[in-house]
This record gives sequence, C-alpha cells and structure tokens, in this order.
Amino acid sequence: MRNQENPQQTQPDQAQSNSTPEIDPEETDLSYPKVSIRVGLGLAVLGYLFFLLGARPSLFGLDRSRVIGFVQISVFLVGLGMITLGSYLTLSAMWPTGKKTIAAEIGMRLISTGYVICVFTGMADIFGLGSHPLPNVFFGPLQARGMSIGMATIAIGFLLLIRYRRINNHAADQDEPGKNEKEKKTLTHNQGLS
Repeated sequence: MRNQENPQQTQPDQAQSNSTPEIDPEETDLSYPKVSIRVGLGLAVLGYLFFLLGARPSLFGLDRSRVIGFVQISVFLVGLGMITLGSYLTLSAMWPTGKKTIAAEIGMRLISTGYVICVFTGMADIFGLGSHPLPNVFFGPLQARGMSIGMATIAIGFLLLIRYRRINNHAADQDEPGKNEKEKKTLTHNQGLS
C-alpha cells in the first residue's frame, strides 16, 4: 500500500517502516500527577523549615534556652511529620493507582512506624516514659538515639517506596482470550525489556 501512495520510496525505506514495532501510547506515557508532586514537595520543604525551627532556633534568632525543651521537641516533630507526609505523597504519586509492589507496601509501613518511633522517643518525658519529670522536660541522649533509629527507619521506608522501574500496565491483558499472537508476542517482548 505504501508503494502505491509514494512510488519514490525505496525498498530499504519500506523494509524499515514495516519492521518498526507499534508502541502503545499508554505504555510509554511517563506523565505523573504534577499537582500531587508539587503539593508533596512544597509540604516537605515547609516541614524542613519547621524542623529547623525546632531543632536549631538560633538560625532564626529565637534561641532562648540552653536545652531542648517541650516546645522545640513539638515543633521539630511536627516538621518531621510534614517532611514525612510530603515525601510520601511525592513518592506515591510516582506509582500508578493500585500497582505498588510488595516492597513499596512494606516501605509505606516502615515510614509510618519510623515516625511513631520518633514521636514516642521524642515525647518520652511527656508520656511518662522518660527519666525527667514533666515540668523539666529535656531532650536527652537516649531520646536522640531513639530519634535517630526512627529517622533511619523512615529513610529505609523511602528507599523501598522509590519506583525503580516501570510496571507494565498491560500484563493482565496478556491472558485475555481473543488476542492475536502478534499482540501477545509484543507484550511479552515489552515485559522482558522492562
């Protein structure tokens, strides 16, 4: 048919046009929900500023005591929560709906577990689990270690939540009856490449 439309096309051009595999536009669509990513990144940056305000208030000219007290602990835990939530929203937007791997699901749970560890170790004195009575709340070395463990758990969760390779959205379509053999071979070939 191509030779009838364009009689000047040579044999190599014709062979090349016939051998090019057809690519499904949905399969190569690499667009992500930009609004979710922007909201998540904005929340993470705002959370980082809150975290800095709580951890190092001297950067903002607000340092009033030599120890880290209840207000500072609360502010940097709120900031850490905002960082965690914003980063989670950003990384979750990279996954198609309902297509997360088991590692990503485990990562989601590790992120929330790490934040719970941070809250309970940071607020240990307030909950009555710490070594200082309630009016004299003090962020000590054991609490700092617990916060480090919680943040490491959050970081491992984020590493598991990252989408390292593209999932083939048409893998379920492969077993449908009525597909011709050429489409099945193309799907199998595309799965092997990803």
